[in-house]
Amino acid sequence: MGIRQKITPFLWFDHEAEEAASFYTSLFPDSKILSVSRHPEGSPGKPGSVMVVEFLLAGQRFVGLNGGPHFKFTEAFSLVIDCDSQAEVDAFWEKLTAGGGQESQCGWLKDRYGLSWQVVPSAAIDLFRDPDPARSKRVWGALMQMRKIDVAALQRAAEGR
Repeated sequence: MGIRQKITPFLWFDHEAEEAASFYTSLFPDSKILSVSRHPEGSPGKPGSVMVVEFLLAGQRFVGLNGGPHFKFTEAFSLVIDCDSQAEVDAFWEKLTAGGGQESQCGWLKDRYGLSWQVVPSAAIDLFRDPDPARSKRVWGALMQMRKIDVAALQRAAEGR
């Protein structure tokens, strides 16, 4: 019996859904590939090639489809990783940008498959929400200069240093 959830992210890949699912499940605890469906004879894909991969990432179910080159990921959709420490931010950032990933601004990146991620330390969220408008403004100003989020630099900005 499969894992049921009301809403499941469905990711369209050209031909690398299984490879991407294997990569993603290697990054997070409580992650695994649940099933791989292959193209049968008479389907649009090559018989026996991977059509759909169902997988868990940190307990959340996802589906990856090898749908061909018709559609690409955009920054309009991203996955957010809530990190407990700067070390965790650094580790995810390094792994997700490796092998052709691209850094962007403010904690955003694209992995080698073109999927956008936000790697965000929970401490940064607290600093963004500072009730002192001057502190919050300094934090947001510092963030706008960053690629990977640096909590210590945000803390210095909050303090006006």
